[in-house]
Amino acid sequence: MLHSTASDPAEVEALKCLEQGTQKLEEGDVQAARTLYQRSVEIKRTASSLFNLGVTHYHLKEFDEAIAAWKDSISLQPSSPDTHLNIASAYIISPVSRPDLALHHLNIASELSPEDPEIAFNLAAVLEACGRLEESLAQYKRSKDFGVERAAMHIRNVSAKILGQRMAAAAAEEGKSDS
Repeated sequence: MLHSTASDPAEVEALKCLEQGTQKLEEGDVQAARTLYQRSVEIKRTASSLFNLGVTHYHLKEFDEAIAAWKDSISLQPSSPDTHLNIASAYIISPVSRPDLALHHLNIASELSPEDPEIAFNLAAVLEACGRLEESLAQYKRSKDFGVERAAMHIRNVSAKILGQRMAAAAAEEGKSDS
């Protein structure tokens, strides 16, 4: 007995390009993967094809293009913590770093996947870099609680920074009262 499937030929072709792009990416041919993912997006825009297109742009250090592709992916699939995490990463390492936008996307990713240790760790690192040490410490602790062992060292470092700030503030206050 034959089974017929009422498949959209464009959808089938887009999926084929997506799969071939993934194969090329696994082989290390990022340019070919990007071309195939771009073709997939042109045939049928899906969150997956846009996500993967963003990955190739990212690998090629085309950060604005990566961010744009990932934002398009989010518009189709807003509940993807990985896409928000990738956007945050691109905002951090792009030539014009935007930690404010990275934090926005890391916070969304954290809300979507509250027990993801890597999201908590990345959120902690960006908070630390922004000087938001108390919040950073809380995220490093979450990350460690969920199994990221390297977070322990960061917890010690951030705790020391907080202690240093408190000691400096106390010394400054004492200096004011002496005058």
